[in-house]
Amino acid sequence: MTLDMLLSSARACRLCASTIPDPVRPVLQAHASARVLIAGQAPGRKVQASGVPFDDASGERLRDWMGVDRETFYDPEQIAILPMAFCFPGTGKSGDLPPPPRCAEAWREKLLAKLPALKLTLVIGQYAQDWHLDTPHRTLTETVQHWRDFDSTTLPMPHPSPRNNIWLAKNPWFAEDLLPQLRHRVAVALDT
Repeated sequence: MTLDMLLSSARACRLCASTIPDPVRPVLQAHASARVLIAGQAPGRKVQASGVPFDDASGERLRDWMGVDRETFYDPEQIAILPMAFCFPGTGKSGDLPPPPRCAEAWREKLLAKLPALKLTLVIGQYAQDWHLDTPHRTLTETVQHWRDFDSTTLPMPHPSPRNNIWLAKNPWFAEDLLPQLRHRVAVALDT
């Protein structure tokens, strides 16, 4: 099956229709020539409504972190965006619910196999880190603190959500040490 066929099937997926609060609307972006993969968690309510990945304050911050403009970010030939779940999972007591695992089980390996040009994977949040990293640490903070332990093609990150402002304030090393490396690695990956 080609990537285009897989993307069409994923966008038509209704596996979670009975378990999510909003109408099913899978949100993802990919092309076989993409060199950077953003492996996130799941779309938020605003993204679910627009159908555009990271079309919110989190996306603005993520683009700033990466050092890319909107045009580059939304060019699937450069950047693939495959969250762990493609639809908004709903809201819980402390924020959005976790991504339902059935989405990753159904689609993740198939889609990743069709992205041969990837040079860098940004692994955003605990759920993506648990799936993508062979040796994630006990907590997200520990995993991100030990970003140097992973090969140069993988970079664990916190979620860029404004809800993480306190985390960012408590962990200034992220902006001082990891963000310059993130921007450098993104620039190198997109330049090749």
